[in-house]
Amino acid sequence: MSIRHLNQNQLATRWDLSEGSLERWRSKGIGPIFLKLQGRVLYRLEDIEEFELTSLRRSTSHSRK
Repeated sequence: MSIRHLNQNQLATRWDLSEGSLERWRSKGIGPIFLKLQGRVLYRLEDIEEFELTSLRRSTSHSRK
């Protein structure tokens, strides 16, 4: 099994966000979980995909639950 990781820049590009947004999310404890290894921030692809799935909505007033 191969676990793929994205760095902050790659995830920001995937979601069309600034890297600063991801930094703010991490400091506030929102967004996908992440790894911090020797000063590098990495996101596992499986965690990104899970976060995307849990963020799906049919309308602005209802959660996916």
